[in-house]
Amino acid sequence: MERRLYIDGAWVDTGDGRQVVINDPATGEKVGTSAIADRADVDRAVAAAGKALAGWAETHADQRARILHRAADLIAEQVDAIADLLTREQGKPIPDSKKEILFGVEVIRYYAEEGRRLGGTIRPSARSDIRSLVTTAPVGVVGGIVPWNYPVDLYAWKVGPVLAAGCTLVVKPPHETPLAIGQVVQCFADAGLPAGVLNDIPGTGPEVGAALAEHPDVRMITATASVPAGQSIMRAAASNLKRLSLELGGQCPFIVLDDADPEEAAAAAARRSFSNMGQICIAVNRILVSRGIHKAFAEALAEETRKIRLGHGVEPGVLYGPVLNESVRTRVGNHLSDAVRRGGKVLAGGHTPHGGIYDRGFFFEPTVVDDVPDDALALTEETFGPLAAIRPVENDAEALRVANALPFGLAAYVYSGDLERAWSLAERIEAGAVGVNVNDTSELQAPFGGWKMSGIGRELGREGIEAFRESKHIKMRVRDRL
Repeated sequence: MERRLYIDGAWVDTGDGRQVVINDPATGEKVGTSAIADRADVDRAVAAAGKALAGWAETHADQRARILHRAADLIAEQVDAIADLLTREQGKPIPDSKKEILFGVEVIRYYAEEGRRLGGTIRPSARSDIRSLVTTAPVGVVGGIVPWNYPVDLYAWKVGPVLAAGCTLVVKPPHETPLAIGQVVQCFADAGLPAGVLNDIPGTGPEVGAALAEHPDVRMITATASVPAGQSIMRAAASNLKRLSLELGGQCPFIVLDDADPEEAAAAAARRSFSNMGQICIAVNRILVSRGIHKAFAEALAEETRKIRLGHGVEPGVLYGPVLNESVRTRVGNHLSDAVRRGGKVLAGGHTPHGGIYDRGFFFEPTVVDDVPDDALALTEETFGPLAAIRPVENDAEALRVANALPFGLAAYVYSGDLERAWSLAERIEAGAVGVNVNDTSELQAPFGGWKMSGIGRELGREGIEAFRESKHIKMRVRDRL
């Protein structure tokens, strides 16, 4: 596949002709190429979005909904082809790619309907001849920044509410995985989305992302990114006081209390640690397990991890694939060696597999390391790869202290047989979401986002569309005509 930039309703070339080659992380084979935008392309895209803004904002919400529903239908009809492309450019197995795409479809459908429910209120007034109307309006041109780990899903998290809210959008999809998104963009075009409402320009963060964040005609940035990238966006956006919605990195604790079922908790931890090879913002990073069941849990987790077999994600039955690139593999290796140097013990994995496809792709064995001290990289930084670190705790109070010790607060998990005990912890954990006896904190109709350094604002739920509307108070004096 060879993809171009999508600006003002047309596929166009970048100004300077730059391209990037996309290779399959499992085999090293070429999957396609993508144009890479520059700052001049950002200006073109923002201008197109600005020109389309008034018409799209004035389009009736029912008509906007019809276009979004049609786009969702087209994506669903092409899910097999899009999933195959996503797997070949990103590495996750086909079942995970299809799950990602179909959840994105549901997000678009959800916001198509939420957009129809946007309204206002009449507020009480201190005077009988005054009426106070509170309504909302689209915030304007929005800049979106999408990461490479869940490119189609997180694209939908931005495109769905932004368009349903009546805003226009310029998106910087990831230059590492832009191909499946290109097919999604075509679905919006085929659904009848007017020219300029959605503009899609793959590029790098330091150039295209920075240009969007700085641009005086962009009124809001919505981004899923690392903490350093979020800080850079925030600094650049300060020039014209842009609104921000930033979902940033985490370092998520997984607490296992001594009354939990160790095998059930271990199975849940393994899936949340190693799904998509740990390249998930809400992946398990730190496992804080009560001393009383530490040994049983660690053995169960190691056994679950040893069952995992890696392969090319397009092959039937393969559930775990490669990491995206060598930089991910290097970071995992560094975190692992640091943990071992500080006294950690490897219970499973810990190596780069060899032979056959493993010699061509970016594979790393899912790894469990036990007795990791608090100052290890694996317990203080986001690994964003297939490494789970276990840290025993003496009691609930210590588990809470360690869970809250870092400046991150995206998600956390608590496993316990006593819901009141788990609830007490969940209420005190400093995170935007806490899963109790469940290893996923995302829910379409509930807000998703972080505390502390893990972000600003919320996606999903009604909060996800309200972020793109500006409040307006209309105060009006009325005469008594009776």
